[in-house]
Amino acid sequence: MFRTALRTVLAHKARLLMTVLAVMLGVAFVSGTLVFTDTLGNAFNKQSAKSYKDVAVSVSTYETNEPGADGKKPEPGLSPKTLDRIAAVDGVRTVTGRVDGFAGVADPDGKLIGNGWSNTGTNFAPAADGKDAAYDFTDGAGPTEAGQIALDRSTASRGEYKVGDRVRVATNGPVKEYDLSGVFTTEDGAVNAGGSLVLFETSVAQKLYLEPGFFRDATVSAEPGASDREILRKVEPLLPEDAEAQTGTQLADDQAKQIENELSSINQMLLAFAAIALFVGIFLISNTFTMLVAQRTKELALLRAVGASRRQVKRSVMAEALVVGLVASAIGFVLGVGLAVGLRSAMGSFGAKVPAGPLVISPVAVAAAFGVGVVITLIAAWLPSRRAAKIPPVAAMSSVHAVATMKSLVLRNSIGAVFTLIGAAGIIGGAAVGKDGKLIIGAGAFFSLVGIIVLIPLLSRPVIALVQPLLNRVFGVAGKLAGLNSVRNPRRTGATASALAIGLTLVTGLTTIGVTLGQAIDKMTTDNIKADYMIAMASGGGLDESAVTALEKAPGVSAASPQRASWLTIDGEGASASGVTPGDIERVLAVKTVTGSLGTLNGDAIAVDSETAKSRGWKTGDTVTVEYQDKKTARLKVGATYEQNEFISPVMISTGLVGPHEADPHTPEVYVAMDGGMTEANKQALVDALGDNPAISVNDRQDIRNMFGGMINTALNVMYGLLAMALIIAVLGVVNTLAMSVFERQQEIGMLRAIGLDRRRVKRMIRLEAVVISVFGAVIGVGLGTFLAWAIGETIRSSIPGYALVMPWERIGIFLVLAGLVGVLAALWPARSAAKLNMLTAIKTE
Repeated sequence: MFRTALRTVLAHKARLLMTVLAVMLGVAFVSGTLVFTDTLGNAFNKQSAKSYKDVAVSVSTYETNEPGADGKKPEPGLSPKTLDRIAAVDGVRTVTGRVDGFAGVADPDGKLIGNGWSNTGTNFAPAADGKDAAYDFTDGAGPTEAGQIALDRSTASRGEYKVGDRVRVATNGPVKEYDLSGVFTTEDGAVNAGGSLVLFETSVAQKLYLEPGFFRDATVSAEPGASDREILRKVEPLLPEDAEAQTGTQLADDQAKQIENELSSINQMLLAFAAIALFVGIFLISNTFTMLVAQRTKELALLRAVGASRRQVKRSVMAEALVVGLVASAIGFVLGVGLAVGLRSAMGSFGAKVPAGPLVISPVAVAAAFGVGVVITLIAAWLPSRRAAKIPPVAAMSSVHAVATMKSLVLRNSIGAVFTLIGAAGIIGGAAVGKDGKLIIGAGAFFSLVGIIVLIPLLSRPVIALVQPLLNRVFGVAGKLAGLNSVRNPRRTGATASALAIGLTLVTGLTTIGVTLGQAIDKMTTDNIKADYMIAMASGGGLDESAVTALEKAPGVSAASPQRASWLTIDGEGASASGVTPGDIERVLAVKTVTGSLGTLNGDAIAVDSETAKSRGWKTGDTVTVEYQDKKTARLKVGATYEQNEFISPVMISTGLVGPHEADPHTPEVYVAMDGGMTEANKQALVDALGDNPAISVNDRQDIRNMFGGMINTALNVMYGLLAMALIIAVLGVVNTLAMSVFERQQEIGMLRAIGLDRRRVKRMIRLEAVVISVFGAVIGVGLGTFLAWAIGETIRSSIPGYALVMPWERIGIFLVLAGLVGVLAALWPARSAAKLNMLTAIKTE
């Protein structure tokens, strides 16, 4: 029987091609994902181990304003005395102090090199030989004077800088020019993430990022034979209270775990989309084997007649599936390895650098690829094999076996109806629960999808019947025949349409949620921002106070207010606060006052959003005790309450009140209104006022809208790309169904040709059949996707002001048109094959 199964596979290579493609694509996604993440993980882990190879102990400090055990304010970092004490420990060879922060390099056109958040600067710390072990210089040397810097090779290349050139560098303060003293290579993670690294002379870095004479971190190298743990034990008692130490091995292990966790989330997301693609593929595979079994009915009956048992027939079909699964898995695995290589190369186009390392093909990836491919194929072929085994030999020879019994159809429809009702109840129930109902909706979506898939054969008749008159009127005989053929075999139509329905359910749901969120964020932005410009650091950090002052004094500025991020303790309970400029804040942001007046911010008063005031029991005119970050307290009044605003913290306070109590104020953005509104001249005036700083972005209202909306559009495009494979498999299913249908109906097509249906109308009939099936599946998917989007929206409504479901009718229309186009494209080969059939030969076909 196995030899028979193998010969059958070889005899029907063309018929099984679509199945092989479906399995192959799914396996390629799974294996590619695993190989890609394993390769990245291995490369980054080796890079991490290399970075800490010569580090015996690493010491880090963290900022704190809390007084130490002796009641004194802690030092801002590691002092030279602390480093000297560490250097005196037995077994310590060298101690290197480090201090770092943001540093953005401008290219010759004044644009920032790198992505902002990973643009860093640190100090060049030469040993006695004048070299810093962390950096290998390919040209020049490290900075030894205040006016010098060194750049990593990638940044120097992108900026076309050479040793001796003048380079503009922006830190949190004003932009300064430095002489380029050298170019180096490094394993620094920020550079590998697409950022830049600037080396300053040590005293300059300390002044920029901490305080003169102090370091934020230190690395300790050991003498040959010395124990890292023993050095750690001796170093820990020498450290200030706000410092902690770890061995280099511990740091490398922690970083490896962090990398593994980050890659794990990517891995899970990609595998989830692979699972969707394979789930869609099950319908194609099952459809293929169902049709193959139907075409080989007499062959199987003869096998039964000559002594083959039901079990042997079933095993023969499963053996075919096993062969197909193995072949498809092998091809898919090879493609997956190629996909992993391509993904690794593609990361470079986004500015990220992957450390060099070999391609890692783990046993888990191989086992997963072949396991998934073979198991999915066997699962999909099991039901057709079971049906084949149940066919009585005499019934098969008389070709009456194919008629589905009323009992089976009633049972199928009943199960489908129950699943659909349970799913719908779960989705509606989850939506009613609100923000905690996501898991309920997820379970409901699963049951609904399964129920709809089971019910699709039943739904196909009434839904397609609605368009039958249109087909008859517009396309005549070809249209009438296409509609009848579409519902001739509801099971097959249902299985084909199900694949498209799953894909369109996900695409429609994501699109509806994405468009709705985009509209809500856009409305929130336009409703709340009155300023012409928002100024912020490209790194996402805070603006220096000199930048805030420069903006306030810039020509043409009519109002300017920072949104300074502060933290206050009010009546013993912490609260996030926005430090603002009284009088100007109302002119740059739409603050809707509920009680009192924001004018009171000019005095000893705060303003509180109405929800916070309600929860704390405060009313306008109440006096509260405010504790600042420096532990000093003041009695302030609640001068006003205002409606919650996404751009303002729950508490507002004047920068004049909070400023003196903050040693290092954090100002994420400044909002500016200009005389004459948004013009190129006004924007340039702000850029000039900031010293043409490449690290500071000046965003107009449209830029702000794009900033928030762009993230959603990017996420949607990524999702579309990942779902594309599932849709490709669904298209293959349509091609497969039509090809099998044409093969089965050769005699019928021959008869139609004989009574006058020409080749052109035969092609049109096949194409219309494909379009009807494709659009039918798309309509089901659009309906279910919209329903799910509504339910999910109800769970996030309370956390997004102004949320209102927006139906993306234009995109839905495009999806339906594309579904029809898919049908036309999928029908090209089957329609051509049907039209080329020889009339007489087709009529004689059994």
